[in-house]
Amino acid sequence: MGKNRRKHRTVILESRPSAIDGLFRDITVEMKDNGYGEEDIFAVHLAVEEAFINAVRHGNRMDPQKSTRIEYSVDSRKISVSLTDEGEGFDPEAVPDPRNGENLLKTSGRGLLLISSYMDEVRFNDCGNRVEMTKYKAAV
Repeated sequence: MGKNRRKHRTVILESRPSAIDGLFRDITVEMKDNGYGEEDIFAVHLAVEEAFINAVRHGNRMDPQKSTRIEYSVDSRKISVSLTDEGEGFDPEAVPDPRNGENLLKTSGRGLLLISSYMDEVRFNDCGNRVEMTKYKAAV
């Protein structure tokens, strides 16, 4: 019988960008224990970091009284991560595509583009204060 036990974890982090550092260590260990390669680990790290920074800056507006809830599970097939902030949310469809000419020099939207590029599935809740991301383990 192989390793395919899914561990579900929930963490509440305060609204400061460095609050996620310890969680990255835990997620990396679990991904390595489940046979994920460096490319998958990099992709998840980048996407989770972007989503967390967006939650802290845009959702919680750097308010130290607000927090971000992160739920994740890792098994030998996929990793799922969701982040929920205490903000009012946003419409991801309304964020301009940073690859279009008039948006090339704007900083908004790049994080969402990276998240969707590095994760296999990305979904937002209706009000836009929760993102759910899934990355399937790359075939070796």
